[in-house]
Amino acid sequence: MEKIEVLDKGYVELVDFLGGDKAVAMAARISYMSKSNSIEEDKRLIELLTKLGHESPFEHIVFTFHIKAPIFVARQWMRHRIASINERSGRFTEFEEEFYIPEDERAKNLSNVMEESMKKSFETYNLLISSGVKKEVARMVLPLSLYTEWYWTINARSLMNFLNQRADSHAQYEIQKYAIAIAKCFQTSCPITYSSFLKNLYKGNLLEVVGDGYR
Repeated sequence: MEKIEVLDKGYVELVDFLGGDKAVAMAARISYMSKSNSIEEDKRLIELLTKLGHESPFEHIVFTFHIKAPIFVARQWMRHRIASINERSGRFTEFEEEFYIPEDERAKNLSNVMEESMKKSFETYNLLISSGVKKEVARMVLPLSLYTEWYWTINARSLMNFLNQRADSHAQYEIQKYAIAIAKCFQTSCPITYSSFLKNLYKGNLLEVVGDGYR
């Protein structure tokens, strides 16, 4: 399976996968009780499905990802509710000192100030823990830049909706980077569906297919 590093300490890892391009074609053909004779026939059918907006057959492709990202990214991500999510618990686990610190122009040369604030919050967190305060209470002082982890299981139809909204320049920079990584896993697993999605259903402006490659 595929693992892609994102931002300074995060990643997207495809840990399980069900279905694929053929699963879409099989699900669509049940309507007429027909069968495929070739990959080219499947390709033409998937192209037709995306052109006409018949998206239910794409629900037969299912991905499970392990994702590590800052909490503020996670909270945006979880607005996409047609998926299954299990996240690390701050009640039952003690967090490590892992913060995301932006290095681009948005920080306006104040990333050191941000980092100092984050470190101070973690010092307070450690003090509370060592003083016997429960983890579920101590975590309240931690910032949104703290890294968290979760499993995300989603079908391809919902994943395409995620990419339409997050693999776009209107989305926040950090979640754009994660969406691009998700798109790469999508392309690797289902190249026909991915290509057809970009051609007929994609509404964003960050993804494009160049020949048989990815950018």
